[in-house]
Amino acid sequence: MQIICHRGFWNYNENFQNIDEQNTLTAFKYAFNDACGIETDIRDDRGGLVVSHDIPHKDSLRLESFFELYKEFGEDLPLALNIKADGLQILLKQLLESYNIQNYFVFDMSVPDALIYLKHDFRVFARQSEYEKDPSFYDKACGVWLDEFETHWINEKNIQEHLDNGKMVCIVSPELHKRDYKEEWREYKKINEKFKTDKLMLCTDYPKEAKEFFNA
Repeated sequence: MQIICHRGFWNYNENFQNIDEQNTLTAFKYAFNDACGIETDIRDDRGGLVVSHDIPHKDSLRLESFFELYKEFGEDLPLALNIKADGLQILLKQLLESYNIQNYFVFDMSVPDALIYLKHDFRVFARQSEYEKDPSFYDKACGVWLDEFETHWINEKNIQEHLDNGKMVCIVSPELHKRDYKEEWREYKKINEKFKTDKLMLCTDYPKEAKEFFNA
């Protein structure tokens, strides 16, 4: 199971967290040093691209700085780039090529915007949730982002279906939606041990705990 840190490594366990470190170079460096991938948010600002979940401000982290850190500490670890605005394809393509970043995927953009990403040969993940039962552009996507907003529906059968179709799979861990994660982690560990694949990922707020749990 590949572990993806949600907005970097800032939430160390249930009892200690530093929310202010989300989407910062500090949180990203901690993640890379622990051999974890990263999920982060991309927007446009003042003619460039920045890392920001919400509306950017003057101190928002430039995407170039994030990619420079990645090349120094985390190269080859997976990057999940959550697209928060339409029309970023040209700028993002230029930066991915400039820094020669290969192990990434983009996701969460609108469907019309996603089709442009696919047209420009980006690595794109489709979404599936209890509200998006049939992932858009599934046949063209290289993977699937599996999300559970309110109910637990992800199971061995639907994971196997995606793997059999040649898709990468990234599961959103329940704590991202303020739900208990322990029981579902036990299920996912059994599935991961059965399939023994490098195509299965978990996006979590508790990366250190997840690495210890899934590698035990």
